[in-house]
Amino acid sequence: MKIQAVVFDIGNVLIEWHPERFYDSVIGAERRRAMFDAVDLHAMNDLVDLGNNFTETIYSTAEDYPEWRSEIRMWHDRWIEIASPVIDHSVRLMTALQAKSIPVFSLTNFGIQSYDYAAEHYNFLGQFDRNFISGHMHTIKPNPTIYKMLEDTSGLSGSDLIFTDDRSDNIEAAQARGWHTHHFQGPQGWADRLVNEGLLNKIEAL
Repeated sequence: MKIQAVVFDIGNVLIEWHPERFYDSVIGAERRRAMFDAVDLHAMNDLVDLGNNFTETIYSTAEDYPEWRSEIRMWHDRWIEIASPVIDHSVRLMTALQAKSIPVFSLTNFGIQSYDYAAEHYNFLGQFDRNFISGHMHTIKPNPTIYKMLEDTSGLSGSDLIFTDDRSDNIEAAQARGWHTHHFQGPQGWADRLVNEGLLNKIEAL
């Protein structure tokens, strides 16, 4: 069956997402390691991705760890520096698919307010044909529920869809539902896959 829609993760597919790299540049690797050992910042971010308020969640966590208060608040106050830079080739692939009237969906673990904030800086985030943002859905990848919700809303399932994500657990969850998948390890590999699937030609995939 022909692929009917292309589904993009966002973090590390369309926008680089390396909080550790940001903190290394700001407070140094040794202090960053100490903070990440003391505070489960990724679990904090999961709460945001599940729909909890961006500001309240991060500032509340900062108050729970006063020795790291200012550093934790950076997750909010300097968030756009953490969620950067854009992976330009991936954005071009998204645009090229849509130019051929191939629907492009997002399927992303992302908070409500943080997504809105990112969309102010990255215009392409407002250009998906359908958005499936975990904060609004109150579930995150790789929970099978989020994939089913996309299927139910779009009316597409299984081999109708091809999905790229940088995390293997998220890919495996999509594979379990019969989706075509691509483990994203760089935009050129994704471009080649889209060409191999007949969705773009080599020029369109540059």
